[in-house]
Amino acid sequence: MRLTTWGRVVVLLIGAAFVAVLYRWISLEQLQRLIPAEATPTPAATSTPGRPPVIAGKLDVAKLFNGITVHSNIETPPGSDATTERLDPESYVLEFKLRARVPAPNKTIDELAKITPELPRLLPGLAAMAGPDAVSPFFNALYESKTKELREGLTRLDQLLSRHNFYDCQTVLQLQHPQSHRKALLIQGDMDVDADGSDGDRMPSGPAVTTNFKPATSFRWPKQGKASNPYLPAIEQQLRHAEAELAAKATAPERKRDLRNIVADLRAEIGTLKKFSFLIGATDPYIVVPGAFTRGRDAVKTGDYAVVIFGNAIYPAVVGDIGPNDKVGEASLRIAKEINPAATPYNRPVSELKVTYLVFTDTAEKPFGPPDLEKLQSRCQKLVDEIGGAGVPLHHWTNIIPTPTPSPTPSPTPSPSPSPGASSSPSASPSATFAFPLPSTTVTP
Repeated sequence: MRLTTWGRVVVLLIGAAFVAVLYRWISLEQLQRLIPAEATPTPAATSTPGRPPVIAGKLDVAKLFNGITVHSNIETPPGSDATTERLDPESYVLEFKLRARVPAPNKTIDELAKITPELPRLLPGLAAMAGPDAVSPFFNALYESKTKELREGLTRLDQLLSRHNFYDCQTVLQLQHPQSHRKALLIQGDMDVDADGSDGDRMPSGPAVTTNFKPATSFRWPKQGKASNPYLPAIEQQLRHAEAELAAKATAPERKRDLRNIVADLRAEIGTLKKFSFLIGATDPYIVVPGAFTRGRDAVKTGDYAVVIFGNAIYPAVVGDIGPNDKVGEASLRIAKEINPAATPYNRPVSELKVTYLVFTDTAEKPFGPPDLEKLQSRCQKLVDEIGGAGVPLHHWTNIIPTPTPSPTPSPTPSPSPSPGASSSPSASPSATFAFPLPSTTVTP
């Protein structure tokens, strides 16, 4: 019995020693893992290759996800001790996934009429032109551009397209009349406002500028008068400030690199404004098409004639500007106010996908010049007749640019002509919907 008891004690001691050695070995392994991470701390705002960027700062989630449905779920599986989990980048993870269904285009006249009931009556010839084979490749190209932008901007949640801007196009159809063989590109979407453009020869003063205003449009022609562009002094002042900052010795090298590009852009813009005149968004009826629609077969060109159909009216227009590849549905402020007098550069006239833009491709007439509204009227009427005619007379545009009358004695500044929103043939006016949050103030040049 005495030998058996001593044997048990020896076995117990050996077992305890083995456990102590094992515990020590495990502790050293953990220590070797922890020391490098503590010895070389990484700044919280820095992201390393292969590691997702850290989100920091104050984020307004209500604005961040405006227009996007959010399904949230939290998983809390058991982990190791807090010190270990704090150092593991995979312990606290936000998995972000955006799912956006790509829409199918409307193809037939019946499908188009579900959105715009008056369309078959206004343009009866469309019934023979629309069909399943009429869908333009531009429709797929448009949503490919939108999807590409979503992928590239997924880490910038504040710049993601809203639901409204992603679904801004109902369809794009490439049409051809069976008898006249006249081609036309039909686009159905909403209507945003373009207030760009300037022409010192026709409007020396120029309206107040707004956010994102550009004094030039794609539709331009050589200046015909001596009046300078009304926005030229402000841009020349920007150039002087940029050149002064570039020449200053205290300016950082990184800032100087940016300033060189800014100076080059401003000089190019000044040269363009001195040489050309442009359409004016507030006075000229024109539409904007995506840049992707200007390339490839049956492409749209600047200066092509077009008509805009909304409600019970057909408005003659011209392709006056080229916009970004992922945006459809934009018209000049002149057209927007005719459709809805409440329209402004910040307030779209139509938010629903109920506006039809019909562009008659390959109809641009060069050289370009100041808009001739009577010629625009007759040319669009002829093109509409070539696709089966219209059920109503086309809207007639009048010149609303004020013409000062010379007087030998000083006189007050001529009062402006009626607002561009005044309509001689009123059409349906939907309740206006404000665009994605923008400041409502204007800045004078």
